[in-house]
Amino acid sequence: MTNANPLLPAPEAALAALLAREAVVDTLTTLFVATDERDWQAVREVLTPEVHFDMTSLAGGTPTTLTAEQIAGAWEKGLAPIEHVHHQVGNFHVQLDGAEADASCYGVAYHYRRHPSGRNTRVFVGTYAFRLRADGGRWRVSSFRYDVKFVDGNPTLESDA
Repeated sequence: MTNANPLLPAPEAALAALLAREAVVDTLTTLFVATDERDWQAVREVLTPEVHFDMTSLAGGTPTTLTAEQIAGAWEKGLAPIEHVHHQVGNFHVQLDGAEADASCYGVAYHYRRHPSGRNTRVFVGTYAFRLRADGGRWRVSSFRYDVKFVDGNPTLESDA
């Protein structure tokens, strides 16, 4: 079977690319859902042992390299006072490069905690950029960057004041 349209890849290559793209998106979805469910083992499993990590748009400082254990541990500790966390992500873009991929998406994260002030929520809106690597038959995140657009709601949601 010949490819009738020279602008389109051969069907086998197109199918392989589509399956790889879906696997990348599934890895990222697993990262967000596992965080919401506080499944820290699942979070560690979708990260490479070391991750280039950049949350400077939100927290300041400089990008760094952290272990999967450090990232999961920091999120576990930081989210402990929050009763409910909900990430909603979409508008995925995936660019495959052999055994690596660049991906990005929009994200909204809701944090909820009953608070004495009555200000029970905080919302983060921004974009994510990732680098992933094929590893043992699955994709894993090797680089994570969050670019905040805005934060709304209670900035001291974790405190009891």
